[in-house]
Amino acid sequence: MTTEHVSTSDGDRPAALASPDAQAAVAGPDRAGGLAEKLSALPAQPGVYLMKDGAGRVLYVGKASSLRARVRQYFQAGHTDSPRILHLVSKIRDVEALVCANEVEALILEATLIKRHRPWYNVRLADDKAYPYLKLTSEPYPRIVMTRRVEQDGGKYFGPYPYHEPKLVGRRIRLIRRLFKLRTCNLEITRDLPRPCLDYYIGQCTAPCVAWGASPEHYAEQVRQAAAFLEGKQESLLRDLRAQMQAAADSLDFERAAQLRDQLRGLEALAERQRIVSTGAEDRDILALAQDGDRGCVQVFFVRGGRLIGQEHVLLQGTRGVPPAETLASFITQFYEAASAPPPEILVPEPLPDREVIERWLGERRGGRVALVQPQRGDRARLVAMARENAALHLAQTRGGDQAGPGPRELAEILGLEAPPLRIECYDISNFQGGESVASLVVAEGGRLKKQDYRRFRMRYTGGPDDVAMMQEVLRRRFARAREEQERLDRDEPIPVKWAALPDLIVLDGGRGQLGAAREVLFEYNHAIPAIALAKQQELVYAPDLSEPIALPRDSQALQLLQRLRDEAHRFANAYHQKLRERRIVFSVLDEIRGVGERRKRALIRHFGSVRGVRAASVEEIAAVEGIGRAVAERIHRYLAEHPG
Repeated sequence: MTTEHVSTSDGDRPAALASPDAQAAVAGPDRAGGLAEKLSALPAQPGVYLMKDGAGRVLYVGKASSLRARVRQYFQAGHTDSPRILHLVSKIRDVEALVCANEVEALILEATLIKRHRPWYNVRLADDKAYPYLKLTSEPYPRIVMTRRVEQDGGKYFGPYPYHEPKLVGRRIRLIRRLFKLRTCNLEITRDLPRPCLDYYIGQCTAPCVAWGASPEHYAEQVRQAAAFLEGKQESLLRDLRAQMQAAADSLDFERAAQLRDQLRGLEALAERQRIVSTGAEDRDILALAQDGDRGCVQVFFVRGGRLIGQEHVLLQGTRGVPPAETLASFITQFYEAASAPPPEILVPEPLPDREVIERWLGERRGGRVALVQPQRGDRARLVAMARENAALHLAQTRGGDQAGPGPRELAEILGLEAPPLRIECYDISNFQGGESVASLVVAEGGRLKKQDYRRFRMRYTGGPDDVAMMQEVLRRRFARAREEQERLDRDEPIPVKWAALPDLIVLDGGRGQLGAAREVLFEYNHAIPAIALAKQQELVYAPDLSEPIALPRDSQALQLLQRLRDEAHRFANAYHQKLRERRIVFSVLDEIRGVGERRKRALIRHFGSVRGVRAASVEEIAAVEGIGRAVAERIHRYLAEHPG
């Protein structure tokens, strides 16, 4: 992709800014003059523009076939009556433009910049985690692995799979191993090993690593069958397997025929569980959207070979005032940007803006034609309607939190938030007399606990039990890591997102002291994130703008959500505390021996079972442990003899 920054050389002031109405929309004569110079220098070429506020934050990212015409249009009087666009224009202090070779490149760059900057006025995915894919590696004897990065490395990628169901990918890998017996080891296959590993003996691999195992041709056939299965071509695969089973039986190779029979039965049982949504063998995705204010949900059905093989619902932010067709078009560019290969047909409920450009871009990613189709009747229209119903249902379930009640929505009303908090982070400090202090971070999204985002901290503060100081430490560490990760993402480094996803609300276990400490840290890192504290005894909620705490009713869904988060943070912190105490008890003596680090301690405990077993061992026995050596073994033996019990 070729892009270039637009120069900001002086030029005539745009006529649009000369009118009083336009100057009022741009909000400020000093800013209008600066923008006028930049707008006059915009080229009439395709590209991407970034609109920024006075602090340099990106407010909006857009694309255009002509940067000059599109960007200047925002500042023309009477251009729009959309409150969203008028509000955006009132905040613009700077415009940056990037010229692209064509509209397809502009589309790609726009999606990339939206994911990077997450502008407030753009439609954006509520969770920007990379989706998991299954990959058949490009090695001579391919492996089946899970990955979150799609690369041009010769491998075959299948997906995406739902990120909120990580066990689904693991189950799919285990199923493929059972049915097609692909290897999962990292060995370089030279076929000269003396014996295979345990996977062969439990029927999970055909042992291409030994001379008498699966031949290159046989293993290549296993890979071909696995690829056909992942592509949804079950019918053709079943026909091939039946033919192979009959051929093996005819040649009296009954062992091979029995293996193929078992494989057939497994595939047939799986096919019965998959829902047939089309009498043909088409590959297509079905998309439909539901919107409610600033939030939206897109339901995606993945149909391969006429069968519904998977589905995903994706939450969106920034949809307020955006037409549904524009929202869906923005979703498609962001969702399929990381996809391995879109199907030849994508069903959508209505015509989309820039349809031809999006189709060209999807076609380039697939290596073949991709059509965005709006079905009017028949099975395809029924599928779109079903997707729309599912999107509306899921959005309704997450609108106010979990299915038990509207917790986040009630919280938003009580605290005066602009929208219900989608992501809530709760922090707790755990102290233990005579032991080290720890902190926990638990996360809820849409009112549901998100355990894969939980984090725990060993406190570095040494000034005694001070919950306020420790709360500041853990928040500083959390936001420092978020800043570091965001800087790496801004450099387009391919890293998983662990810290950069910021919360919509912070909940602290404590009172006004913890809340004040949190606000200081948020000010240091320039984060306008609302924070509250929940006191344990009387369950009072402390908010920064209220002189007195809030006493919520016991049956309040908001209070129940906060209590569930606080109790979960307390449980998670205590569990970590207990683990550290047990570890300190087990390793306390070994920790004091010079030259015995974490790896050697674990090796000793694994070999002898306990510190008592190490005490009873001779120097020679200790030295025989991997990674120890004679000199260290003598030091360990001497120290334990000098410090009995």
